[in-house]
Amino acid sequence: MEPLITQFVREPNGFTLDHYLQKQHGYEALRTALTQTPDQIIELVKASGLRGRGGAGFPTGMKWQFVDKKSAKPRYIVCNADESEPGTFKDHVIMERNPHLLIEGCAIGCYAIGAKVAYIYIRGEFYHVQRVLERAIDEARAKGYIGKNIFGSGFDCEVYVHRGAGAYEAGEETALLESLEGKRAQPRNKPPFPAVAGLYGCPTAVNNVETLSNVPLIVNKGAEWFAALGPEKNGGPKLYCVSGHVKKPGVFEASMNITLRELIESDQFAGGVRDGRTLKAVIPGGSSVPILLPDQLDVQASFDGVAKAGSLLGSAAIIVLDDTTCMVWLAQNLLHFYKHESCGKCTPCREGTDWLFKLLSKIENGQGQMRDIDLLNSIAGNITGKTLCAFGDAASTPVLTTIKNFRHEFEAHVREGRCTVPAAWRASQPVGAH
Repeated sequence: MEPLITQFVREPNGFTLDHYLQKQHGYEALRTALTQTPDQIIELVKASGLRGRGGAGFPTGMKWQFVDKKSAKPRYIVCNADESEPGTFKDHVIMERNPHLLIEGCAIGCYAIGAKVAYIYIRGEFYHVQRVLERAIDEARAKGYIGKNIFGSGFDCEVYVHRGAGAYEAGEETALLESLEGKRAQPRNKPPFPAVAGLYGCPTAVNNVETLSNVPLIVNKGAEWFAALGPEKNGGPKLYCVSGHVKKPGVFEASMNITLRELIESDQFAGGVRDGRTLKAVIPGGSSVPILLPDQLDVQASFDGVAKAGSLLGSAAIIVLDDTTCMVWLAQNLLHFYKHESCGKCTPCREGTDWLFKLLSKIENGQGQMRDIDLLNSIAGNITGKTLCAFGDAASTPVLTTIKNFRHEFEAHVREGRCTVPAAWRASQPVGAH
């Protein structure tokens, strides 16, 4: 499949409005959308099968349809551009190199749900990306693509960028809304869901950057075209982040017909495991999803394909691990991140992540006991499913999945009082290095 979202990201002026208008039929999708009714746009997106690209894979058209249209309150589109999941780096490529595609998607989304304002909530560390986005918004406003009476249709729409404070928890949609309102980024009780009571207590649709960037493609080329690009219920182009022990890490665009193995081993994509090493394991959807082993990779890199293999596509952040990787160290490294990023609202998560990290450090440093391995499983099991948001499950997964697949490495650490996986580089790595 020829790239659609990332086709021009390597061109020097690919981020400019002139380039977007000349090479990508810029804002023609918005012009077309405004000749139809909002309900027709929602039905078009539903028919396309577009699923959320932020992790959950929920159908976008259904999410827009659920927005409360009977409420007298204003409605909002909120774009989740927090992108804090370890291993994920696709959304900032869109924002930095093709920002007008996202802005156009935001405007069409606003029209579809009856909103007049879209907020792009951007990760705190993305200051350079914020500058690119705000410049693009100013360009679009100056040309009348956002603002008042767009294309003489009577439709008004503003797009604003809000930079967060760098909290991983703000990637959870209700915690994001709290942060956008100026509060601490902590999850809300649900229900009510954002579609009924979201930003400022108003009906809100929260969509990922990549998700909204697909909307102009659907409007321009049709729902059937989009659905045909991938497997059933997994249509459209998909961006994959491949990192770790590969020859060519990066962001790759492909149909979800592609397999995980092709993404990792093909010269067109990541080029295989580096330095002639042996593939040991793959985390297919960011650090919060279960590990897959080398014999599980001949599955479609789709939401449903990866689920059948026993994991989740998540944010499509494929982290490749070769035979130099110590799985105890991997779990310890990730729990250092999760314990630091826990918002502290739920006791199981707040206390449990710290406890898990201390136990993993004990084992990694050669001071563990066999009973500590079962204790790790017990603690992780008592966090999973017992927190307001999915953070607790995410933090438990590295422990549960490494023990399930590599328990022998944990036991070897205890028996020998040291790491048994030879990797000279590890000795120089500070705890928590990513």
